[in-house]
Formats: sequence, structure tokens, C-alpha cells
Amino acid sequence: MKAGRAIERVTTIVVGAGHAGLAASHFLTERSIDHVVLERGEVANSWRRERWDSLRLLTPNWLNSLPGRFYDGPDPDGYMSAAEVAGFIEDCAVAGRAPVRSRTDVTSVRAAGDGFHLSTSQGDIRSRAVVLAGGACNVAAVPSFAAEVPASIARLTPLDYRNPSDLPPGGVLVVGASATGVQLAAEIRRSGRPVILSVGEHVRLPRVYRRRDVLWWMHVSGVWDQRYDQVDDLTRARRLPSPQLVGTPERQTLDLNELIGLGVELVGRWAAVRDGVALFSGGLRNVCSLADLKMKRLLAGFDEWELATGRDAEVGPPEEFLPTRVPADPRLRLDLTSGEIGSIVWATGYRPDYHWLDVPVVDEKGRLRHEGGVLEPPGLYALGLPMLRRRRSSFINGIEDDARFVIDHLASGLAAGGRQGGLSSPVR
Repeated sequence: MKAGRAIERVTTIVVGAGHAGLAASHFLTERSIDHVVLERGEVANSWRRERWDSLRLLTPNWLNSLPGRFYDGPDPDGYMSAAEVAGFIEDCAVAGRAPVRSRTDVTSVRAAGDGFHLSTSQGDIRSRAVVLAGGACNVAAVPSFAAEVPASIARLTPLDYRNPSDLPPGGVLVVGASATGVQLAAEIRRSGRPVILSVGEHVRLPRVYRRRDVLWWMHVSGVWDQRYDQVDDLTRARRLPSPQLVGTPERQTLDLNELIGLGVELVGRWAAVRDGVALFSGGLRNVCSLADLKMKRLLAGFDEWELATGRDAEVGPPEEFLPTRVPADPRLRLDLTSGEIGSIVWATGYRPDYHWLDVPVVDEKGRLRHEGGVLEPPGLYALGLPMLRRRRSSFINGIEDDARFVIDHLASGLAAGGRQGGLSSPVR
């Protein structure tokens, strides 16, 4: 803190001005709880600065909503670009008059008395409650053996990559077959480059099933409404990769079969590097068979729901999809010094960054320990994490219910604290 600057006092601080932070701000305002939203960059910063050029949301426009804000444009069945998502979130901030403080880095959060002390690039703040709304995609996750890749090969993550022109000449190894991996593999291959895709666990889905977007089925059938406390293996559920989907005007299915048709070579999960040679797992066929089986079971569940609800007039007849065409003899080794590839794109997921959180709420793998968004000590909350409270939590339209619950819980805690002057009074 700069000498002579008084410590500011606010009832609640929200860290992050993305869709989760603005949803929290909406309900705090609704309850007349004074608060500020601290943002290291600007509103919707990650959508503006950390997305590749062609990225579009996986969810159709009609499904995207935030508290008090719904898509009302001319293309309800389309998919927003990153710039459109940023504009959508910015409109919410403006309409809700969210008290956002841009370009304010939070460098420390620690417990202090009956609340918290935050150190920021703009001074220190004391609060009764803190909502961590920075999301789970702050840092690209790469495997530990990435350091063993020869220095001659360029290495990028989806936070660095913008389009194929960012890559040096030569073939490209894309690592990871979730939504990000398959989208980048397809884009890079269409640019004319040879592409190898390293495939691990993945979730296969068609873009459209029985004439409806597959996420319509997830939405109306109740799959997305499953609560976190109804899941047998919550840790695994929160770590599932994003489904192999892409948002295009043609509502195209982008799975491994489509990539094979484009000329992308499939190999198994990248397991290690030895003496400049990448070693791939021999379990590609099993991984793909399991993804095919899970997709088939999910679609069968949609069929059962449709029969039970009698909504056959809304959809087409049941469909079947060909199994993944796994190569007969996928390679197990790739000499990284041979010149066959010039770059690697690590589409291996993301992780949150809580280095500034000086409260013992982070586990050994860097994830928050929380119960449906509620942390210990009292007054500390989280939003914007995978399956925070329901399966839909990972998507923009899932934040409203999560934020409503978290702010209701926060408000109840403030009221129980017995502060004089009501919830909207500043911390004394």
C-alpha cells in the first residue's frame, strides 16, 4: 500500500469481471449490498485478449443468457464469436451499472478479523466477503514432459495461438482432442499443413441429433440440471474435457471421423519424451470405443426422455452414427528432431491461478476446495468453475442459478453477522 493511503472498506469484493463476476454483481445490486468488481484487464478480458480468431461459443445463441440479459438478435440458432461474447458481457455490465474497476490486479487475499484484506495494484481494501469469479481457465495446462521437447520446435497454447499464420513452416502436432483440440486441428489442416492429433480421453457428440442441436437435448431433458451432490465421482465430473463440438452456420459435426476425412493423422495419448522422441499410448482404439459408447448411451437417454414426454412432433427420427474410424496401426513414436513437425499446440486444458490467494483453500493440485461455491473461512465464495453446482455451470447460461445461490448464501451470512445499519452499510 502506498504511504498515506487509507484502507478502503467495502462490504463485498468480486474478483473478475467476466460473466461470473457480473452475475454476482447483478444479485448483489438486487440485494442492495455495496460491492466492487475488480478486474485485472477490462470487462470480458479473456474473451477479448485470450481467444483464437475463429473461436465461437459451443452453445447456440438462444441458449445464452445472463441475469437480466437474453440474446435478442437475428440469429438465434447461430453461435457467438469471441468478440460478440465480449460485447454481450459488456452490455450486461453497462446495463447493470456494475461497479467495475478495470486494470486492478489483486496481489493478495488474506483473512483479517471478521473479513478479508485485499492488496491490489490500486491500494488495499478490507471487506466482509469475497467472491472469486476469475474462472478456471487462467493458465494453459501443459504436461510435465513439455520441457523435454527440442528447442527447435515452436510451442503454443490456445492462449497464444490466433490463426495458422502464427505457426512456423512444417507439420503441426496438436495435443488434446477436446473441443479446442479438434477445432484447431481442423483449422490448421485446412490451411494446408500436415497435422497429427494426439488423442486422449474425449467426449464425442454430434452437433445435431434428430434435427435439434445436441445442447437443446441437454437443456430440455434435464441432463444439465444434475446437481453436484448427486454425482458419484464429483472430482472426475469436474475434470471432464469439453465435448467435441464447434459452432458453425452449417451446424457441422466435428469429430475424429471428420478430421480423418480432412487428412489429420490420429495417434494415441502422448505419454512421454525420450531422447527427442515422442512416445504415444497404444490405447487409441480403446479410448475411441469408450467415447463412442458413452455417446450412444447419452443419445439413447434422449430417446427415452422423448418417448416419456411425448414430444416426438418437435424432433426427427432416432439416428445412429458410425463408430470412430480408428487407424489400423497408429504410430507409437515420433522423432521430434526429424523436421517432420515444426510446432506443437498444447490443447491440453487449463487450470486456475490462485498464487495470490493467501487463504488455505487450495488443494495439492491447485484447485479450490469448495462445497457448491461455498468455501471456508466463512465469507469466501467461488463462481465460474466447472460443475460448481450443476452440470450446466460450465456454460454461460448456467451462471444465473449458481450466482443466485452464492449471493443468497453470502447475504444470509452478512445478516447473521449482526452488523448495524443493514447489509448495504460499509464495513466498519
